[in-house]
Amino acid sequence: MSEQYAEAREIITSSDDIKVYSHIDCDGICSGAILSTILDRQNKEHEIEFVNLDVLDDIELTHELTIFSDLGSGQRIDTNAKNGQKIIILDHHPPLRDLDYREGKDYTYLEINPIHHGIDGSYCVCGGGLCYFLSKEFGYDDLSWIGLLSAVGDMQNTTTGHFEGLNEIIQQDAIDGGYLEVNKNDLNIYGRQTRPLFVALSYFSDVKLPITNNTNETMAVLEELGIEEKHKRKTLGQLTMEDKQKLYQYLSRSISQAVPGKYVKYISRLILGDSYTFLQEDKGSFLRDASEFSTAMNACGRNHKEEIAMEVLKGDRIESLDDLEAVSLEHRRNIAQAIEKVTADAESNIIELENLQYFDGTGIKPEIVGTITGMILGYCNWQKPIIGFTQTESDGLKVSLRCSRLLSYDGIHFGNIIRQVAGDVGGTGGGHSMACGAYIPLEKKEEFLSRFNNELNGKLIN
Repeated sequence: MSEQYAEAREIITSSDDIKVYSHIDCDGICSGAILSTILDRQNKEHEIEFVNLDVLDDIELTHELTIFSDLGSGQRIDTNAKNGQKIIILDHHPPLRDLDYREGKDYTYLEINPIHHGIDGSYCVCGGGLCYFLSKEFGYDDLSWIGLLSAVGDMQNTTTGHFEGLNEIIQQDAIDGGYLEVNKNDLNIYGRQTRPLFVALSYFSDVKLPITNNTNETMAVLEELGIEEKHKRKTLGQLTMEDKQKLYQYLSRSISQAVPGKYVKYISRLILGDSYTFLQEDKGSFLRDASEFSTAMNACGRNHKEEIAMEVLKGDRIESLDDLEAVSLEHRRNIAQAIEKVTADAESNIIELENLQYFDGTGIKPEIVGTITGMILGYCNWQKPIIGFTQTESDGLKVSLRCSRLLSYDGIHFGNIIRQVAGDVGGTGGGHSMACGAYIPLEKKEEFLSRFNNELNGKLIN
């Protein structure tokens, strides 16, 4: 891809009228921030817009150069390209077009996608990573930490607990630059910097344990293990190695008692994984831990406040950081209300079929139904995926699926399945093995559920 990056630099350097489109999630926001920083430093005036995928097909191109980041490969973005216009795509999703597509065009078309080069776009590099390698072409290695953050937000380390491929290069650049510290095989529990440990443990949902959704139980466990005292609570980041070992042993023992033997070999991968600390952020800040930082980025995307997130990434730690904290707080309130709505009567609201379970999320914003679905998993049968539905403004259905990591470790890729089933009912879909989604026609809900349920026959242990 080195020749492509050199060409991308030439295209940007020779252009003055530039528009950037990027996705609304953490990866897309990080991608947009990196590109905007490159263009700022090159004194290039530019516009940036964060969008959903469904607005890109047949989009009107009105600028000399249009750059698409973390999207574009799977959409018909050049249908209306005019003679002399320029297009750059930096995307890691499955491409519609091959490398030869650009030949014979009367406009410039450059698509940088790792899949064209035999590189896995799910685990080896994401959109922000691709944009970071473009920044390196300009000599801006200091943006490595944003590339690393995008990979965390895109869950590129979820399967193995650490980064692979091009992501390893980004990680090493961030370490060498003094931006990042990596703790190998740390406890993989969210909320390392800011969330009390007894609360963080209660969100464990890959397997339903006595501690799941039960803070009284987590407090009792931590006291019994000698990790905490009744009136002296800690965060994960405050634990000693001895404390972490005690907690690992407790979780390993509890999970092994709760899962079929088939899954025992995956237990350590549920509990352990590399943790990432941004050394130039304040201690105790949610920006210091990569997972918490990525959640804040996603909160902005879910609430149409991507510009706030981008400005924080570009260095504004005053006004934009205050705005980011406010958005995150409102986001948590919305999530709590939605979860309460679904779980108030979980037995009635969560419908279980032979191979899956689902709930009707009518009234839940499409932007957060995926987050809600993931958190609902702790109230369900972890051995089946959970699907949430909610209506979109265009009278379609947004579908979000989440599952225990154990199911994906065992080889089930729900992103591929949902793409196929959604397509069969006239919709579109895709995503990761354990977190994916789709848009389908409103009247196709029952057919979608039936087809999905049948597609999972023989794949699950029930």
